[in-house]
Amino acid sequence: MRARSASITDLPLSPDEDRQRRFRLYLYLMLVRVACLVIFFFVPDWWKLIPAFFAVFIPYFAVVVANVSTHGDVDPLESPNALPPGPSSDLPPADEAPR
Repeated sequence: MRARSASITDLPLSPDEDRQRRFRLYLYLMLVRVACLVIFFFVPDWWKLIPAFFAVFIPYFAVVVANVSTHGDVDPLESPNALPPGPSSDLPPADEAPR
C-alpha cells in the first residue's frame, strides 16, 4: 500500500505568520480590556465589578495565549523521495580533529 504523500496544507504556519497571528490575538484582547475600562466609568453601582473583573484578568489570558506558539509543535515531514544520507554524514565535524 502506498503511503500518503505530503501536501502543502499539511505544513505548519511559518514563524512570521504565527507571530502575526499571536500579535493580532493579543491586540484584540487588549482592545477588549480598554473597552472594559471605558464601560467601568459608565455603569452604576455594583455593576462596575463586571468590567473591572475583565479589565484585571484579561491581560493574564492575553499573555498566556500570545505566548502559545504553534511553530514548534508539529512533527517534521518526511520527504518520500529523499536520498539516504551519504558517507560524508559519518564524518566528524570539521572543528573536531580525530585523535
